[in-house]
Amino acid sequence: MGKFNKIETGIEGLYVIEPTIYQDSRGFFLESYNKKDFEEIGIKTEFIQDNHSKSTKGVLRGLHFQKQHPQAKLVRVTKGEVYDVAVDLRKDSKTYGKYYGILISEENKKQFFIPRGFAHGFLVTSEKAEFLYKCDEYYNPQDEDGIIWNDKNINIKWPLEKIGGIQNIIQSEKDKKWNKLIYNN
Repeated sequence: MGKFNKIETGIEGLYVIEPTIYQDSRGFFLESYNKKDFEEIGIKTEFIQDNHSKSTKGVLRGLHFQKQHPQAKLVRVTKGEVYDVAVDLRKDSKTYGKYYGILISEENKKQFFIPRGFAHGFLVTSEKAEFLYKCDEYYNPQDEDGIIWNDKNINIKWPLEKIGGIQNIIQSEKDKKWNKLIYNN
């Protein structure tokens, strides 16, 4: 086995990545990214920007995407735990409008690879969380768009019980105003 285990999610191109963890009495070591090793598992994305956010329990960021300059992302959590979600927005995809969600944490050290063409968001389920992600396209605020977190057509099963219920969700004013996903039937 290589340094990274790529796990299928049922949505083409969307993967959970498990790094190899070297652990002993001193702590642990892992490579969170290695271009050559990622190419060996079929991920040939060139990342050009790293982002880091810190949030408190109940913060829900997203669901964000860029319209003309979509971003692929490799996300991970270094402190705490989040429920991370990607929604397929690729018009020609068999899974358009479908989502995949996963708990990622400092404990499980899983990563989530989200290709271009997805909306992305996360809910902080621990007291605090530090969230890091690589992007293959620069952030462009004029190109940003989003989908409301509770769109009934997508029907994301957010783990609200972990934060004490829906009344404890914390969002930016911008994220509260996103629309529902538009389906072209």
